[in-house]
Parts: sequence; C-alpha cells; structure tokens
Amino acid sequence: LYGLLSVQGPAAAAVLQELRDSEPLPAKAFELRQLADATLGEVYLANHARLGTSGFDLFVPVGALAGMLVQLMNGLGAAGGRLCGWRAWETARIEAGIPRFGADMDSTNFPQECGLESRAVSYQKGCYIGQEVLNRIHTMGHVNRELRGVRLTDSPALPAKGDKLFREGKEAGVITSAVASPALGATVALALVRREAGAAGTRLTVRTSAGESDALMVGLPFEAGSP
Repeated sequence: LYGLLSVQGPAAAAVLQELRDSEPLPAKAFELRQLADATLGEVYLANHARLGTSGFDLFVPVGALAGMLVQLMNGLGAAGGRLCGWRAWETARIEAGIPRFGADMDSTNFPQECGLESRAVSYQKGCYIGQEVLNRIHTMGHVNRELRGVRLTDSPALPAKGDKLFREGKEAGVITSAVASPALGATVALALVRREAGAAGTRLTVRTSAGESDALMVGLPFEAGSP
C-alpha cells in the first residue's frame, strides 16, 4: 500500500533536489520516476504542479510515510515552507483557476469544458472510450459552457456550489467553487458559464441564499489588482 505526499510551490524542485542530492527529478509534466531508498523502500516521484506553479507528488509505502514527512519538513523549513491545511490548499487552487474533480467537474463534463483539453486529451492516440465525441467537438464544433473565473464585487456571503449566475434575467452559469481570498482581497469563484456570457469583463448577477450580488467575469488564473 502507498500513501501520497505532495510538495507544491515555486521552491518545490529545489527542496526535493536537496533531498535527492544529484539524482535528477522528473522534468516533464506527469513524468514518473522511481527512487530507490534503503530506508523508505521504493518511492515514486511524479512531476505534478497541482497549484499552477511547480510541484511534485511522492508515492510512499504507507509504513514509510512518517519518515518521508520528517525528511520533507526538514527541507521545507530551510525554504520557508510549511504543512498546508485543506482550506489553504483550496484557496490556492481556486486562485490558480484549477478545477477539482467532484467540485468543478464530474463524469458528466467534457474535458474541453474544464480547460483540460491540452493536458488530458490526445487526438492522435488509438481508440478510447469517448474518442469520437471529443474529436467531433475538436474538429467541428465547441462546447456550450466553459470553466471561468468570477469576481464578486458586493457579495454579503460566500456563494455555495450550485448557486446560479444570470445575465439579463436569463440563467448563464453555475458556481462550482468559491473562496474569500486574502491574497486578492476579494471573494472569487470558479463557475461553468455559457460561452456567450463568459468573456472577461462581462457583468452577471449571482443569486445566493443571502440574495443577489454583482459578479464580474475575469480571466484565469486570478490576478491581484484585476477589476
């Protein structure tokens, strides 16, 4: 059995390289490399930037998780890193505009709706389930809704998953994730929005349990100081 530890952030490669001495790290996205460790056993290291900067996943035998965590914490301390809680992780993920399965997408969504086409779909690979539909979208059409960023300008409460977005009284989208971002100084959200209403700068209305609020469509990832 294996457990997962993840090191994320601009200094992730430097921290892991320090631990692995001269052993090269996987350089390409999703590249996987086996690391032989006399104490920890067979550890697998994957290049996986989960929060939009730089990052790596370590798949470690369950019995060796505590030992690996101690090694990582020693390296993180020198780089100014620390353990990350779920709320901080979700905040960073939403700020980076990265969808999470079960929140912003599920088995009913096309990859093109969620911004995953470039890294999750191959148009040259052999047959796979859903290939015909994905190729048809790619060559002949487009999806009707896409994952977009929403900046809430006067929201009295954090929108909930499923809260609706409206444009001129017509439903235009649905909130999938939302967070009050300290870094941005604003409440921001990810939403699946109809293409005709998703352009940056478009103004919508979001209806929550606390009432209606103004919502501004913005580009992803979110940027500090953007309107």
